[in-house]
Amino acid sequence: MTAALAFLDLPGGRTVIGLGPFTTAAKPPESGVAFYRNDFALKSDEPWWIPARWEILARGELAKRLPGGGLGCEWSVPEASGFAAVFQEISTAIRGGAFEKTVPVVVEHGLLSAAPGLGLVAAAASCREPHSAYGFIDGDEGFCGASPECLLSVSGRTLHTMALAGTARIEEKEVLAADEKEIREHEYVAQTLVAKLGDLGTVRRGPRGLMELGSIVHFHTPIEVELFNGPTMDSLVKRLHPTPALGPLPRTPDTMEQLVSWRRRLGTPEDFGAPFGAWVDGEFHVLVMIRGVWWQGRGIALPAGCGVIEASRLVNEWRELRLKRDAVKARFRI
Repeated sequence: MTAALAFLDLPGGRTVIGLGPFTTAAKPPESGVAFYRNDFALKSDEPWWIPARWEILARGELAKRLPGGGLGCEWSVPEASGFAAVFQEISTAIRGGAFEKTVPVVVEHGLLSAAPGLGLVAAAASCREPHSAYGFIDGDEGFCGASPECLLSVSGRTLHTMALAGTARIEEKEVLAADEKEIREHEYVAQTLVAKLGDLGTVRRGPRGLMELGSIVHFHTPIEVELFNGPTMDSLVKRLHPTPALGPLPRTPDTMEQLVSWRRRLGTPEDFGAPFGAWVDGEFHVLVMIRGVWWQGRGIALPAGCGVIEASRLVNEWRELRLKRDAVKARFRI
């Protein structure tokens, strides 16, 4: 393997791998492969990363090619005070009418027993549906994860996306199904997506169901659009990202700026929750970078976000954040 590597699970049991060196561009090529990589605020003028070489593998094959083995990690449990202060500011902003919902992030930091090499990638790449593996490595730093959230998937004239919001422990899924706060949080996301897509084509919203992800469960609503025309891939990303599952509602320049400010105060990696995707000979598939880890050398960061609405309570959100981080630790065995 090379020091520069990008990968993404695709529909149909495939994984695309790009090997460096990479060149960046403002637009994707007409054919071949390019990876879409941007920060949460979509500030990059050249978000398309074009690999020197690429290949398509059967899903799971990448993990078989890589060295596995667990890594020890000494974690520093995040203090609640910083999050509590941001939570209070968000609650005040919601009561004042500036937000209906927004998503602060807490980051847990750790020190690995050794430089991760490709071991973390192997753990991510071994995930199964409904998770999709993603990652980018350049030398001794990188990120990877197994995300359950598809931002968009376009093949031909059909676009697929989803609302994924509302969280509980797997043993509490029956309680989740009747939890008014979690249902309301989910409906903010689903209804916003339907509204944003309505002028692009014929929108079909599926029924709200549950997506089980090991130790946790989320509400999930599939959404499909038969596109009238062929919008650019960049315009689709900007239209949908961030959904209220990771971003502010309403999404305006001011609410985005405030959310980015809160994220930075809490030490969030700039691209956590950002779109990461691949253009593969006319198909475009993008997921949301959650359920992952970011590292440089032996230092590692594990971010997790929670949706805050008027009915949210600090202790419940703090527990949800730990639940999500624990699920990622179990994935990577760290």
